[in-house]
Amino acid sequence: MIKLIINFISILKRKIRYKKTSYAFNGVDLIIEYIFKKEKKGIYLDIGSQHPISNNNTYLLYKKGWSGINIDLDKKNIDLFKIARPKDINLNYAISDAKGVTDLFFYHESSPINTLNRQVSSYQKATVKEIKKVKTFTLNYILNKLNFDKQIDYMNLDVEGFELKVLNGFDIQKYKPKVISVEYLDLKMKKLEFKNNNIENLLDSELYKYFKTNNYNFVNWLHGDLIFIHKDFRD
Repeated sequence: MIKLIINFISILKRKIRYKKTSYAFNGVDLIIEYIFKKEKKGIYLDIGSQHPISNNNTYLLYKKGWSGINIDLDKKNIDLFKIARPKDINLNYAISDAKGVTDLFFYHESSPINTLNRQVSSYQKATVKEIKKVKTFTLNYILNKLNFDKQIDYMNLDVEGFELKVLNGFDIQKYKPKVISVEYLDLKMKKLEFKNNNIENLLDSELYKYFKTNNYNFVNWLHGDLIFIHKDFRD
């Protein structure tokens, strides 16, 4: 009987010790948190941040004591960030490779699939409710406006197929984030389902080549998120 109780307590302790809570859609925040497991403080930059808690790749770090910049094209999302994440800088902008005006394929407020990419919108099962005109800004413009000069530990990029446009307006050599997670939508798929992911398509993609050219190593692929680590980043 005593042995049974001891075994039960041992199992219970392990359940508590190894319990992990993820706030991301696919658990990528657990991988990022593990990469930075020794860092109690840090800076993140989250573009296409969506909701401040659910389906969010940086909330786990925020709870840990980190802070950073969150940017989303949906004002309602940013209003929620200002309530839930007051230590962060929370900005309502549409980000691209140039300052200008472009089409937003709008499904509904706070929709995670609102996109500036016409081709991606045609892949979605949902129907576009409205095509809106929105002003765009580059990430360089935003960071310069903030006089931002800190080291970016972690950058997350999830803008529904507009990732390269955002990166082309970002001086990655200047800011050199240590770790980057980025959504990868393979438009060679018949359906945008992660079970259709193809490593050969990824290695041939402009997104992969961009990071390779800029000295980032591909270390993980989870659902639709790729994780890259700069070659100079050492634990």
